[in-house]
Amino acid sequence: MSLLATYKAHTEERLKEGGLPPLALTAEQTAQLVELLKAKNVEDAQYALDLFTNRINPGVDDAAYVKAAFLNDIVQGKVACSVISKLEAIEILGTMMGGFNVTPLVEALKIDDITEAAATQLKNTILVYDSFNDVKELADAGNAKAKEVIQSWANAEWFTNKPALEEEITLTVYKIPGETNTDDLSPATVAFTRADIPLHATAMLQSRMEKPLEMMAKLKEKGHPLAYVGDVVGTGSSRKSGINSVQWHMGRDIPGVPNKRTGGVVIGSIIAPIFFNTAEDSGCLPIQANVDSLETGDVITLKPYSGEILKNGQVVSTFTLEPNTLTDEMRAGGRIPLIIGKGLTAKAREVLGLGASDMFIAPTQPEDNGKGYTQAQKMVGRACGVEGVKPGMYVEPIATTVGSQDTTGPMTRDEIKELAALSFGADMVMQSFCHTAAYPKPADINLQHTLPEFITSRAGVTLRPGDGVIHSWLNRLCLPDTVGTGGDSHTRFPIGVSFPAGSGLVAFAGVTGMMPLTMPESVLVKFTGKLQPGITLRDLVNAIPLYAIKQGLLTVPKKNKKNIFAGKVIEIQGLGDMKVEQAFELSDASAERSAAACTVQLNKEPIIEYLSSNIALIEKMIEEGYQDARTLQRRADKMKEWIKNPELLEPDADAEYAATIEIDLNEITEPILACPNDPDDVDTLTNILNDPNRPTQKIDEVFVGSCMTNIGLFRALGEVLKGEGPVPAKLWIAPPTKMDQQQLTEEGYYSVFGAAGARLEIPGCSLCMGNQANVAQGAVVFSTSTRNFDNRLGKDSKVYLGSAEMAALAALLGRLPTKEEYLNMVPKKITPEKRDDIYKYLNFHTLSDKELTNLVHS
Repeated sequence: MSLLATYKAHTEERLKEGGLPPLALTAEQTAQLVELLKAKNVEDAQYALDLFTNRINPGVDDAAYVKAAFLNDIVQGKVACSVISKLEAIEILGTMMGGFNVTPLVEALKIDDITEAAATQLKNTILVYDSFNDVKELADAGNAKAKEVIQSWANAEWFTNKPALEEEITLTVYKIPGETNTDDLSPATVAFTRADIPLHATAMLQSRMEKPLEMMAKLKEKGHPLAYVGDVVGTGSSRKSGINSVQWHMGRDIPGVPNKRTGGVVIGSIIAPIFFNTAEDSGCLPIQANVDSLETGDVITLKPYSGEILKNGQVVSTFTLEPNTLTDEMRAGGRIPLIIGKGLTAKAREVLGLGASDMFIAPTQPEDNGKGYTQAQKMVGRACGVEGVKPGMYVEPIATTVGSQDTTGPMTRDEIKELAALSFGADMVMQSFCHTAAYPKPADINLQHTLPEFITSRAGVTLRPGDGVIHSWLNRLCLPDTVGTGGDSHTRFPIGVSFPAGSGLVAFAGVTGMMPLTMPESVLVKFTGKLQPGITLRDLVNAIPLYAIKQGLLTVPKKNKKNIFAGKVIEIQGLGDMKVEQAFELSDASAERSAAACTVQLNKEPIIEYLSSNIALIEKMIEEGYQDARTLQRRADKMKEWIKNPELLEPDADAEYAATIEIDLNEITEPILACPNDPDDVDTLTNILNDPNRPTQKIDEVFVGSCMTNIGLFRALGEVLKGEGPVPAKLWIAPPTKMDQQQLTEEGYYSVFGAAGARLEIPGCSLCMGNQANVAQGAVVFSTSTRNFDNRLGKDSKVYLGSAEMAALAALLGRLPTKEEYLNMVPKKITPEKRDDIYKYLNFHTLSDKELTNLVHS
């Protein structure tokens, strides 16, 4: 069967799958199409031309390389095509965004009869990178059109040629009351489809309501674009796929870019910060405004500039458009293209000897009140080359460490291709395979085979399936007091500070080595007193929202929800002697607070110990063949340099915080749990057991795993289970890294887990992610995982979150223990003389070479 017949059949198959468009052409299919287009009489010419023009991914996709090469041959007169003239070839090249199309356009500036057309296309292309210098060389040599291109870039015509954001936008409301998290918009159960945006979008809201797609189709009959409206929108993971789905249903096509859309409007009384930023980056307009007066089916008029929402001619809600640059971002197609384009304009103006452009809205910067800086403000300041950065300041800090995990990795890869990047600018970019390792689908296996080369060819670092959770590894690659990001909301460095992001911004940070940031305010969480017997760090994690609730800074109901942490940096003090692995238990949970980031003020000694261990691990990784070796060695060398002169940034005494929450450890005398199904719904064990509305009489399943755990917690689990025989609850165990698994095996704990009847998972995310195995429908679960949103661990499950020690007792008893049972049992099993050995961490620099090889070798 010919390519065209095959593709038409594929198109019909996709239509039957819910009206989906066909997949973009592969490089092989594009090469076959090129051969068809070279014929004197092109078969089904109009259809073939449409495929070539609109069904090939742009940027540096492999298929784009084939497409650009063929168009260049037409332009250069090397081949003839009856359906594509030289002029048309130039116009098609201009739709390819950047990357492989740029050199052919630059070369075309030298050809008299098409130089005008080539210049027109280059004027509107911003992803030119080093090709800027090629255009400048032509201009300096007297090429008039090259001079025009440089002048056009300097005048920001790439921006002014685009339509401005409308003064008024008529929309039909699609309202989802209460809270929608990114798992509602992009279910983890179908994570393997995320790179196929139209297919993945068919799962949007399916677990949340009846026939959501049919409702959207009916609302569109009113003739207006839809606005996604909710009380609380976008909590949870940092998923670009959530925005992709919203834009697929509510946005507009992008010419020359198959199966992806831009535009769209999201209105929420509260929009989670990561989701807000991901919308900005994608060209989706996010509006924070009270939505109480809006209902599904309402036709509204949105006035972005005046900050009004009208229904039936009456103003029903007002808002302030923030950030103030949002209108420019929407005109440019998103925050990321705006940043790239502004950089190109600045570069062009510099070579022309012109001053800064006044074409763009300058970010509103706060006045300096003379007060000092917090720890986070100093870290971001250092990444910007200044002493500190005050809240509200727009900055572009160096992103020293960037992480990508496998369920967002395909989107990050595609975003990197669209950014036309063949190398990384960030000092360290790491890709993991922890979310799909245990139960990979065919698409996951394909990704595991193909993505590593894509990352390492750009000097990134890749882990291997079965190595373990991204955070347990990425944290070991961090440098103190530096800034980073990652495509997972739990990218929360225990040293330094990270601002997790959607895959688009992760790609941008990886490619450019910087990231856009409007500096958030900080909330100080200060621990005082002494940790009481039986109390764990996980109890302190849950104490943070508990004390915020007590102070009236956090509410559990979603309607008119208060959350002092939302969009702010949580800065933790008072636990300076903690190990770094312990610090991550606290920083990790800032994701569940909807915080923008978290810092933990540690003393030098635990950080020196941690880096010393990590240097040994990194150098063993290089020996074991992990790539990119140069990137790994560079990071190890920087760790060694820091240890030679270990200085840490500290907050100023007069630093200002949006709020201060003081937690007296002496007051915490029993475990604190997060209750089903909300990580904010926290309470003490006694109160939970006394609440008849809580499901406490039976625990069906117990999960011990996720990035919230470390090796010490699995030893503690084993000590409590030791000698007790099979447990009545179904027990799942998933250590965070292969090193933890191997060491626990060496120490005999796996025999204990086996005797308990545990289901032993390979290192990775396991149940926590919600895309692999699941608990039984309707099960009551105790978990050490990060979050317990509805249906996260299994359909209709009711999930408590707490410590591994509590999990051990819940598994043994098949129910939640009482406070007395817990405080009697745990100290008997984890005695004072055992504590140091149980909770010790893997310090790789103290191991022999043979021992370390045994842990790291695959």
